[in-house]
Amino acid sequence: MFRGLAACSIDVKGRVTVPSNYRKILTEEAEGKLVLTIDTEERCLLLYPLPRWLKIEEKLENLPSFLPATRRIQRLLIGHATDLEIDRQGRILLPNLLREYAGLEKSVMLVGQGQKIEIWGESQWQLGRDNWLSEGMDDSAEIPAELQDISL
Repeated sequence: MFRGLAACSIDVKGRVTVPSNYRKILTEEAEGKLVLTIDTEERCLLLYPLPRWLKIEEKLENLPSFLPATRRIQRLLIGHATDLEIDRQGRILLPNLLREYAGLEKSVMLVGQGQKIEIWGESQWQLGRDNWLSEGMDDSAEIPAELQDISL
């Protein structure tokens, strides 16, 4: 389970050092084999341990391809999916095309999201977080039924 935030830097070659708490899970669960793809709704990247990604990919492939929305998601998620491996120094290389899509520059945020890790440009993350916080303060915001029974 991935949780928490980590501020990281991208080096000149496009590598990011994976924080030790995430690296431990990725090494144990996937032997350092990962898949990186884009988020189709936000300008960030999604990092999955390979075994978890394979389950998602299988579900995507089994969707009816005659539906335009299905083809869109398949093209975007599977089409951008890139195999990665953690190197001996605990780094992953973020491909240039994916860095450009997400607007990643020097400073990034790794955001644990349970089954995956989101990778955001630091400024995009801060802007998004501020927007999500202000949306939550709006009394007219409807809470989904699935969340109404959760007590924090």
